[in-house]
Amino acid sequence: MKLEGKKIGILFEGDFYENEIFYYMLRFPEEGADLHFLTRLWGQEKITFYGHEYQVPFDCSESFENMDDSTLKSYSAIIIPAGMVADRLRYTEDINKLPPACEFIKRAFAQKSIIKGIICHGMWLLSPIPETVNGRKVVVHNNLLGDCKNMGADYVDEDIVVDGDLVTARTGGHCNLFAKKIIEILSEK
Repeated sequence: MKLEGKKIGILFEGDFYENEIFYYMLRFPEEGADLHFLTRLWGQEKITFYGHEYQVPFDCSESFENMDDSTLKSYSAIIIPAGMVADRLRYTEDINKLPPACEFIKRAFAQKSIIKGIICHGMWLLSPIPETVNGRKVVVHNNLLGDCKNMGADYVDEDIVVDGDLVTARTGGHCNLFAKKIIEILSEK
C-alpha cells in the first residue's frame, strides 16, 4: 500500500466525468489513500451531483470552504478533475471577490508539500488566479490551449506533465496515467 496514511482531496461539482471519478474511487484507495471529495455545500449537509455522460448521481458531503490551513496541510494531493467541475466551481456571488474554490486552490498552491493535480478542463479553475501557473510547464485539453497561453503557462505537448508539485494531464481519458504519476510521486515522499 504505497499511499498508506496519505490523504487525497478531489474537488467536486456537477457534470463530472464519471469514468474518471470512478477510476479514482477505486485506484487511490487500492494504494491505501484516504480519499475525500470536496465541494461547496451552500449550507447543506450534502449535495447530490450528476455526471456528464450518464447522469450518474454522486453524493458529496465534505466542503473545502472554511478549511483551515492545518487541515489543508493534512492533504498530500488536491486534484481538480475533468468535465465541467472547474467551470461550475469558479462561480462567485460577488464578482469583486475570487470564487471560494479559487481561494482554496490558491492556498493549496502556496503549500509546496501538496501535489496539485489538474486534468483536462480542470485548468479553468485557475483562470482567475493565473499566477499559480504562470511560467509553469503544463498540458491541457486542446480546447484550453488559448486559456493556457493567456495564463502565461508553458504548454508542453505530452499526455502527462510534471513541474515540481504540479501534475497536469491532457484529458479525462488519461486519468489512469495521471493517477499513476500522482501515486508514483506520493509514494516517494
